[in-house]
Amino acid sequence: MSVITIYVPGDAGALAVGADAVATAIVAQAQARGTAIKLVRNGSRGMYWLEPLVEVEVAGRRHAYGPVKARDVAGLFEANFLNAGQHPLALGETENLAWLRNQERLTFQRVGVTDPLSLSDYQAHDGVSGLRAALAMAPADIIKAVTDSGLRGRGGAAFPTGIKWKTVAEAAGTQKYIVCNADEGDSGTFADRMLMEGDPLLLIEGMTIAGLAVGATQGYVYIRSEYPHAERAMRAAIEVATAGGFLGADILGSRRAFTLEVRRGAGAYICGEETSLLESIEGKRGQIRFKPPLPAHKGLFGQPTVVNNVLTLATVPVILAKGAQFYGEYGRGRSRGTQPFQLAGNVKQGGLIEKAFGLTLGELIFDWGGGSASGRPVRTAQVGGPLGAYLPPAHFDTPLDYESFAARKAMLGHGGVVVFDDTVDMAAMARFAMEFCAVESCGKCTPCRIGSVRGRELIEHIMAGREVTRNLATLHDLCDTMISASLCALGGMAPFPVLSALEHFPDDFVRAGRDAA
Repeated sequence: MSVITIYVPGDAGALAVGADAVATAIVAQAQARGTAIKLVRNGSRGMYWLEPLVEVEVAGRRHAYGPVKARDVAGLFEANFLNAGQHPLALGETENLAWLRNQERLTFQRVGVTDPLSLSDYQAHDGVSGLRAALAMAPADIIKAVTDSGLRGRGGAAFPTGIKWKTVAEAAGTQKYIVCNADEGDSGTFADRMLMEGDPLLLIEGMTIAGLAVGATQGYVYIRSEYPHAERAMRAAIEVATAGGFLGADILGSRRAFTLEVRRGAGAYICGEETSLLESIEGKRGQIRFKPPLPAHKGLFGQPTVVNNVLTLATVPVILAKGAQFYGEYGRGRSRGTQPFQLAGNVKQGGLIEKAFGLTLGELIFDWGGGSASGRPVRTAQVGGPLGAYLPPAHFDTPLDYESFAARKAMLGHGGVVVFDDTVDMAAMARFAMEFCAVESCGKCTPCRIGSVRGRELIEHIMAGREVTRNLATLHDLCDTMISASLCALGGMAPFPVLSALEHFPDDFVRAGRDAA
């Protein structure tokens, strides 16, 4: 009797809508019918409006059904879904779904495809190829490959990854470290979590390659406390990788060492800033460090340290496996490669879309997202997290790349896009930006600590109709001060959503004052 393989995501997003109950129901139905199945808890494909998405492998092809509830499972069995039978929830062959077929999945090529903790499955899908290539190269050549690929930090600052690695490689230190910033705290972002839960071995491979490149033998993955599933997946994957020989004292028989540990985040947004993160790993309060010195010179425990986020490190293996030229052929201008965009908010089809830089914001929202979930006109989208600018429909033709967004006084950040329809109150959203900064500030610098509180108060005065013209002028001055004088991006960028709301939606502030009066 042949065993049929069924895939049900163990991704936190799928679990939130009942994936565990679906998996349990499938096992129960199979047992009751005497059917031999193999149940694989894979990662999510990123089509969150279809979760839980169940896939059945038939003759080497996977067929998708979704969104499946536990109560649907008996009907699926009756419809012979184990042999790709027709059912109202049938979506067809997974790889032919337009959402997946039209992406350029390089970093996320295995997410949703493989068993996340199976080293054999990982290697069968080209895993470890990048590490093997790196082991055959000199450290300087690894760094050159990353530099030539054009890879830039995917965490927000977009700093060239190869330059950062070269700086650490050349810095003097008795011990060097690789630190992965997995403190994914921006609104509307979930790519880091998806990757750690769906392909954790990829992140381990990327960090190991970074260690080989700069001479680091120890790494840390700093995961936000709100990601228990990702933390468990990473801890389990480290054990699997160590047992399989591509972590530890003798990586794949090369006599080169690299070990990894997981550190749980301290639950503060500010710990996503690299120096606060380092303070937290060291057991201190998460506060900004003065720069210089840069972490590349004096980072974790005072030693040269590479700090990259999950997507940056997870992209390195494909560059080493297929070459810098292969990766650099994707994208446009100085924005090379692909970006996993995360679409959320008031949108019909929210999820993860990995595309080469260059598609427009409007294409992402309407062609991929299907417009607003409410059916009302889309009024704005915030790109880049809670510190990102609000763009109006007139700017939806902006290409999604670093330079085009900078020209719009905006940023791509971590690639999160949150959509709002025409019921949104932009004065209230501006107030929230300042309130968020006030709550999350580490308190070390005055412009952020005090400026955010005064900013919130000024917007409240405007919304209440108090001296609107004077307070608007003061708010602009305050924003300029915060941008110019804050120690880090929290205070320095909190004015971005405020200024963009003032520029593109001034009537909301005037109306707020008029309504209050």
